[in-house]
Amino acid sequence: MKYEYSKGSLDKGDGIYFQNMTWKQIEERLKKDDIIIIPVGSTEQHGRGQATGEDGFLVTRMAEIVARETGCTVSQPVWFGSHPWSQIGMPGTIVIPEDIFVGYLRAVIAGYWNAGFRKIILLNGHGQEYVIPNAIQEFGKICQVPAVITFLNWPTAIANHLKDKEHGGPWETAFRHADEVEASYAMALFPELNHPEDFEDTEPKGFLPHGHIDLGGDVYQYPIPGHCSMGCGYLEIKGYPKGVVGKPSLADPKKAEEGLEALLDYFIKLHDDILAKFPPGVLPEPGDVSEQDRAIIDALLKGPHRGGKSLYAHRYPI
Repeated sequence: MKYEYSKGSLDKGDGIYFQNMTWKQIEERLKKDDIIIIPVGSTEQHGRGQATGEDGFLVTRMAEIVARETGCTVSQPVWFGSHPWSQIGMPGTIVIPEDIFVGYLRAVIAGYWNAGFRKIILLNGHGQEYVIPNAIQEFGKICQVPAVITFLNWPTAIANHLKDKEHGGPWETAFRHADEVEASYAMALFPELNHPEDFEDTEPKGFLPHGHIDLGGDVYQYPIPGHCSMGCGYLEIKGYPKGVVGKPSLADPKKAEEGLEALLDYFIKLHDDILAKFPPGVLPEPGDVSEQDRAIIDALLKGPHRGGKSLYAHRYPI
């Protein structure tokens, strides 16, 4: 792979993470690059050989590589997420109710906007495609301020790289959960947190024939996305008590390299295209994206340190 893997920066002062920087460093960063990546993961059981924070580490390591390549900033991750009904009850899986999760993300977006990071990429590492967009839409409706906010679900960006050989991909099995595919990406990005000697396989099973309900990451584009059904397959604790849906024993980090390179190529292009259209400090024209009074918008864009007002003077709670 042409990109150097990250060794992890969550507790390092290397200019990657917002929380690890001083305000002086943040002010200097904003002059050069005012994009921030918010990795959104989850805490859930991934079997005996994979970390419960795997979904979070996948997106933090991806984001760290992008930040080193581009000079943008990364937020410390959201470690707890929303989960489909099928994962309820599995020990080690910490489920946040959807209304709380969306409200939390909305508040995080607001905080970064108020801090000057008004170009935000939410990077999803878990099956919560159905809730993260709600946080973006609600922020936009409540605050009505200029911003550039996108949601990147990493499997969607490289869907063809996550398919099995029968469908033109590199894998023996279809992408599921804690399986050959996910374990391979985890082993490539953070090998130190994986224990292949403890991997256990299961045989995926469902109540309906293949072709109706999509599989992991919705990469096959079957008519019904995975999060748009209930009762068409097993409750995980009943059908997959090992916390694995698939065969992690087949995992190989080399299998993930081509897909990772394609993902990082796209991610860096997304960053660069946003910054080319909207250089640091520049946003869409308020008159194009908001019906708020221009004087209000101007005061919020200035912020309290430059004679304006904070976002929270405009709306609270957000």
